Amino acid sequence: MNIGQVAARTGLPAKTIRYYEEIGLIRPMRGENGYRHFSERDAHNLAFLGRARSLGFTIEECRVLLALYADQGRASADVKRVASEHLAQIDAKIAELREMRATLADLVEACAGDHRPDCPILRGLAGEDG
Repeated sequence: MNIGQVAARTGLPAKTIRYYEEIGLIRPMRGENGYRHFSERDAHNLAFLGRARSLGFTIEECRVLLALYADQGRASADVKRVASEHLAQIDAKIAELREMRATLADLVEACAGDHRPDCPILRGLAGEDG
């Protein structure tokens, strides 16, 4: 399969596929003409990477997960550890976003939103008190 075909099959842009090759996540064969040739395994690994990235796993986490996926002797505890650590990062980000939302909601609520120049939102962003 060429890069266009594997891109269509996996839903990944060709640019992303070339990047994954550049950083060593995948290693498609090269024909005599220098064009990439993707095997079924390459396509499967690319789809795996696409799903992992859509869940927010970093490139390095994807590298670990792909190695674990290829290792038939892996311990599921190793996979669970990677996923659990990522889940904890997601939970921390959600908590941070909730705090940001609460702060911004308070500022929006405090603003009259009328023709006057007084604006609690701008004061809050500037770090000024009420």
